[in-house]
Amino acid sequence: MDTKLHALPMTDDRLGRPLRDLRISVTDRCNFRCVYCMPKAAFGKGHQFLRRTELLSFEEIHRLAGIFVAQGVKKIRLTGGEPLLRERLEILVEKLAGLGDIDLTLTTNGSLLAKKAAALRAAGLKRITVSLDAIDDPTFCAMNDVDFAVKDVLDGIEAAAKAGFGPVKINMVVKRGLNDHAIMPMARHFHGSGHILRFIEYMDVGSTNGWRMDEVVPASEIISMIDREFPLQALSASNVGEVAQRWGYRDGAGEIGVIASVTQAFCSSCNRIRLSTEGKLFTCLFAQQGHDLRDLLRNGNSDEAIAARIAGIWQQREDQYSEIRTAATQSIKKIEMSYIGG
Repeated sequence: MDTKLHALPMTDDRLGRPLRDLRISVTDRCNFRCVYCMPKAAFGKGHQFLRRTELLSFEEIHRLAGIFVAQGVKKIRLTGGEPLLRERLEILVEKLAGLGDIDLTLTTNGSLLAKKAAALRAAGLKRITVSLDAIDDPTFCAMNDVDFAVKDVLDGIEAAAKAGFGPVKINMVVKRGLNDHAIMPMARHFHGSGHILRFIEYMDVGSTNGWRMDEVVPASEIISMIDREFPLQALSASNVGEVAQRWGYRDGAGEIGVIASVTQAFCSSCNRIRLSTEGKLFTCLFAQQGHDLRDLLRNGNSDEAIAARIAGIWQQREDQYSEIRTAATQSIKKIEMSYIGG
């Protein structure tokens, strides 16, 4: 696809933030029931997932992605649910890899990664992030709530590294009283591994995870804890809009990151937009509603018309939820993270 044919000027949003990062959810399904994302009470038996006909096809995703790239997007991340549950995902990866010089990445729980890593790499995927919330089975099973073993995720990380994805980023969501005791074991395990462990503050995404502020372990506390055993030094950001604060081990054994979206909000530099599985566009992870692009695709609109709609949505954007979070905003019903991706 020659994306230059569809290029339209894209100005910044109302807070002066450019659009650079597109996150695409390819499925609303997941084989885990993580307590902070898809708790069984809300996503157990009887939960209605989207029908196949409601999902964007690979061709539709590819078309929209091309329009976004023409408008300045430099990075595309595939998410879910669990994206590797989408059949033949490598076909979509190959299509997206052909859009040009973009940073094409994927976030996965790692459960199917050992089987899929080589094919994803061959298709053109550039980087992989794996979610792993503890290094011991009892804690990890308490987090994923389906008794999935740590070893299977570690096998997936190893397969990804062998396929050429190193360094793999490993994300650990930290919830006080549930897996905060696993911080140091995780740090010890990945210290010197060549991979990048990142700690994420437990967030109030969606309305089903029962989030409370006193369950948040601040990033500053995590850094202090690790620094006592493995001295750290601050590193500069990898790029503009980077959400993770980078810290290097003083002994040269790699780096870690912390994503402090609760205690040190980074809304002012947020350049991300999210496309749901069924083609709705969300301008914030904490959004209440989205903008339907699927109907535009399926009703014969031109790329230019769709681009103009996207530009209009972005230019009206003024989201800054994490910077204005209050008891009142916390009680507002929000879209679930499993629906629009993390």
